[in-house]
Amino acid sequence: MGSAITYFKTTSKIAMGIGAVSTLPDDIKLRGGNRVLIITDEGVARAGVADKIRQLITSAGLEVKIFDSVPPEPPMEIIAVCLAAAKQDKSDFIVGLGGGSSMDVAKVVSVMMTNDQPPEALVGTNLVKKRGVPTILIPTTAGTGSEVTPVAILTDTKEQLKKIVVSDYLFPVVAILDAALTESLPPLQTAASGMDALIHAVEAYTSINAMPYTDHLAERAMRLIMANIRSAWAYGKNMDARMKMLEGSLLAGQAFANAGVTAVHAFSYPLGGEFHVPHGVSNTLMLCPVMRYNMIANIGKFAQMARVLCPHLSKEKGSLKETASEGISALEELARDLNLPLRLRDLNIPEQAIDRMSAAMLKSTRPLGNNPRTVGLEDAKKIYREAY
Repeated sequence: MGSAITYFKTTSKIAMGIGAVSTLPDDIKLRGGNRVLIITDEGVARAGVADKIRQLITSAGLEVKIFDSVPPEPPMEIIAVCLAAAKQDKSDFIVGLGGGSSMDVAKVVSVMMTNDQPPEALVGTNLVKKRGVPTILIPTTAGTGSEVTPVAILTDTKEQLKKIVVSDYLFPVVAILDAALTESLPPLQTAASGMDALIHAVEAYTSINAMPYTDHLAERAMRLIMANIRSAWAYGKNMDARMKMLEGSLLAGQAFANAGVTAVHAFSYPLGGEFHVPHGVSNTLMLCPVMRYNMIANIGKFAQMARVLCPHLSKEKGSLKETASEGISALEELARDLNLPLRLRDLNIPEQAIDRMSAAMLKSTRPLGNNPRTVGLEDAKKIYREAY
């Protein structure tokens, strides 16, 4: 009997390299864009990156407006505000510029320009009815991989939970990766976003939906990030390290867009939804406790991952379990080197919140459905306590 049918989806055009952003105006014109809305955040605007992109577009004779009010962990309410700005300006093209928050908002606003649906109605899989206005995504962090995923994550402030929109219509028409735009990213954001990208690769690799092609992408992503994240964090002007981090983030994004993330994300969502912990930080907090829990489900795969993360490990060294454990220890050591918190108490999260966070994370059925080991309520409490 043949193997199961698998599918691979990604952004149709990707421009990558120092100076790649110079191709932006031609890509907009090629797709009939005339009135462009740049969606970004205050930090990117303050750094002058948004103005640089605006000047690039206006020099090509196109009209441009900037919406620079996207907050971290964007709430659903910001969609209506941004959508109103897009409609007022009669925007026919959107550029998402920034980290995952700005790119995710750009994706959702794009489809809401052509779909008469509130954002709440889009939450779930394949609920977007029509393609949106064309979108180009330009990451300024090497982290989320949102430029190559059909996913947008928004915060439901009432339920204090992350909600996920999944649709092929969320893919941009072009993704542009230019390391020069990441140079001003501070060390903390470099570390947190870089760990987020690494975790995407780790989870895609250990997902029950992993396939040879996503494994290849995840392995390359892990090698690139492990070899370059410390350098990019320590000296932000290292353009070679910055470019390799962007490549690693992209490949990890392609891997998890097709294999899925696992329980690390499910555990991190309540931390972001209730306590507003930045996504990369919350994922890092939960990474090793979840990996230690999951390891027993597929020790051989976890041992192979350890050899990717730690090239010095030979196939003959120790048992599979010992090898797998070394890989998890390497991830923990990396987080320490980057000065990222590894305990919930370090962020003043109360221990009494563990019970309600455990109940909340079980609602994240999509990543839990990809996890190699079943997670119940008591399991969740133990994992949060290990991270505490």
